[in-house]
Amino acid sequence: MQSGLYVALSAQLALQKRLDTVAGNIANAGTAGFRAEEVKFETLLMQAGSDQIAFTSPGETYLSRQAGELVQTGNPLDTAIKGDGWMAITTPSGTAYTRDGRMRMLESGELQTLGGNPILDVGGAPLLLDPLAGPPRIAADGMISQGNRQMGAIGLFRIPENAKLLRAADSSVIPDKPAEPVLDFVKDGVVQGFVERSNVNPVLEMSRLIQITRAFESVTSVLNESESSLQGAVKALGTGS
Repeated sequence: MQSGLYVALSAQLALQKRLDTVAGNIANAGTAGFRAEEVKFETLLMQAGSDQIAFTSPGETYLSRQAGELVQTGNPLDTAIKGDGWMAITTPSGTAYTRDGRMRMLESGELQTLGGNPILDVGGAPLLLDPLAGPPRIAADGMISQGNRQMGAIGLFRIPENAKLLRAADSSVIPDKPAEPVLDFVKDGVVQGFVERSNVNPVLEMSRLIQITRAFESVTSVLNESESSLQGAVKALGTGS
């Protein structure tokens, strides 16, 4: 059995998947609040006669939750999240959670993401401000004030660590487990006038891209050698007959 051929093919499929995720990360290195995609691989063992053969699984993707760098903008409608919290927004796919806190206020006073999705309070209702009352002040707990009036609070939520995250609009995610409101704002909170950058490390991702490309070329070389060996064996058997 040409087991080496199948092992090399499994490695090539895994490397292709990793290459796709790295390319996507690099493309979004400048996207505010973006979460890098990683791949977790497993080794699959198969018994072939008296020997065990190890195959590489295609890999399972997941989103890194490492925080990105906070950059000061001075814009009162820019907010960054300190800690593990997420802002809730309404998207065409339903309620989603984002770390991209760049907001805009419509003439109606509704707060939206730059992509046009409403920002929600802790109860899931859209936030409305007074468009004539001037720039808002946003406290660490998300409370928004204009003048002496409290206009509502940005909902801050924590997503369970074991939840799987599906990408949605505005660098947001949709978890497969319910998110819970943040009640302790000592470690988690909102920082006004800042934006969180992507958590992608461009230099590291470029290094990975080079390594994966070289590994892919090496595996391709192994596949070519295996194919040549198989063709040689077929010709030898044909000549012998």
